[in-house]
Amino acid sequence: MSQVFDLLIVGGGVSGSALLYLAARYTDLQHVGMLEKYAAPARVNSLHSNNSQTLHCGDIETNYSLEKALKVQRAARMVENYATAQPDIDHLIFRYSKMVLGVGDRECGQLRARFETLSPHYPGLRLLEPRDIARIEPAVAYSGGSARHDEIIALGSEGEYTAVNFEALARSFVRQAQRCQGKQIDVGYNQQVRHIKRQGELFIVESGTTSFQARSIVVCAGGHSLKLAHDLGYGHHFSVLPVAGSYYFTPQVLRGKVYTVQNDKLPFAAIHGDPDVMVPGKTRWGPTALVLPVLERYNWDTLKDFMRVFRFDRQVWDVLYDLLKVPDIRNYMLKNFLFEVPVLRRALFLKDARKIVPDLRYRDLKFAHHVGGIRPQLIDKDNRKLMMGEAKIDTGVGAVFNMTPSPGATCCLENAEVDMRKIAGYLGARVDEEGFARELLVDDKRHEVEDLPAHFISGDAAA
Repeated sequence: MSQVFDLLIVGGGVSGSALLYLAARYTDLQHVGMLEKYAAPARVNSLHSNNSQTLHCGDIETNYSLEKALKVQRAARMVENYATAQPDIDHLIFRYSKMVLGVGDRECGQLRARFETLSPHYPGLRLLEPRDIARIEPAVAYSGGSARHDEIIALGSEGEYTAVNFEALARSFVRQAQRCQGKQIDVGYNQQVRHIKRQGELFIVESGTTSFQARSIVVCAGGHSLKLAHDLGYGHHFSVLPVAGSYYFTPQVLRGKVYTVQNDKLPFAAIHGDPDVMVPGKTRWGPTALVLPVLERYNWDTLKDFMRVFRFDRQVWDVLYDLLKVPDIRNYMLKNFLFEVPVLRRALFLKDARKIVPDLRYRDLKFAHHVGGIRPQLIDKDNRKLMMGEAKIDTGVGAVFNMTPSPGATCCLENAEVDMRKIAGYLGARVDEEGFARELLVDDKRHEVEDLPAHFISGDAAA
């Protein structure tokens, strides 16, 4: 193409489309484009059926440090501020009660301590005793018609925005970006990027028989981002471990979102039950976790792409072996493998789900076919570890590659803000700081986190 993009974004999920919107609305970049391999935005992990639809705020995610919780709180507020200003708000963001449930003396003690630390920063957060839980979620508090025998408490809130249709949000970002006046905003669908190279000061992005030129690029394509980074000569010390999430449906037994306390030794999300914003009358349960050799769930054509980025060698083996040596992780992986076996999986999953709803029955559970996505966890071969949080490669020369935002789609706008500022700095572009703060950082507070309690020095975000 003869035209040159100031910024070209590869990947039209909620992260890529968020950056398209920020660059169009809050910078003076004149020509911004986005390429998406499918016929519409958000057809992979941002698809409404392929994620938990949760707006993570940091208050009920027990594996977050206080510092991480407050960072996530800011990211969630940005999504809320955007969505509540849109005319189609009712299709984007939803109010449900939410809680994290503690069962037994240890978990209840952990939640009480956590409440003392979090409550100054989360005015709507409440410590819920059994009677409060019974009012909000009767199926959680009762068993066989009477109060359950377990010791239970919860941390939670009512009346807040807690769920997002990230597929609809991505479409909204694209729509609003294209409405920005005085800019050329191009979006190309059915454009599968196969290769990226550097030619002088420009990046050449090749998609089938078409080539695009850009002064800067940001790739938001999940596990495929690492493949394209490798093409450009970056990130060869990373391999990828794709972790797939699966879900189950039951009749509607929960009114809102109910999470469970995270095991800090496990890098993946603990089981939770949620309303599905697109499937009324059902409660969705999960996720289970299974390592699969593909970069997109239910798309075995991406097996060959996985093999290119997996790059199995002794360093990768050492990381995997170290993981398998941890009993909790080893047992978790085995159990989640069994969760994929028909018939057996329902009986195994039922035991976990009954921690939340004791009276749940075997016949209530139905495996949710073609529901759930892939979370590409990066393996850092140089440091021999599995990376649990964000994965971003910033080349410093106008190319950024995003693999795994943390915690998922909640941080789409915050991650886009980081990339917007990086690209603006590289190109010498201007950011409309006043407009950005007025529209997206409403009531934003900068937190100073000092003297964290010992029990808050914990792991990073869940899926």
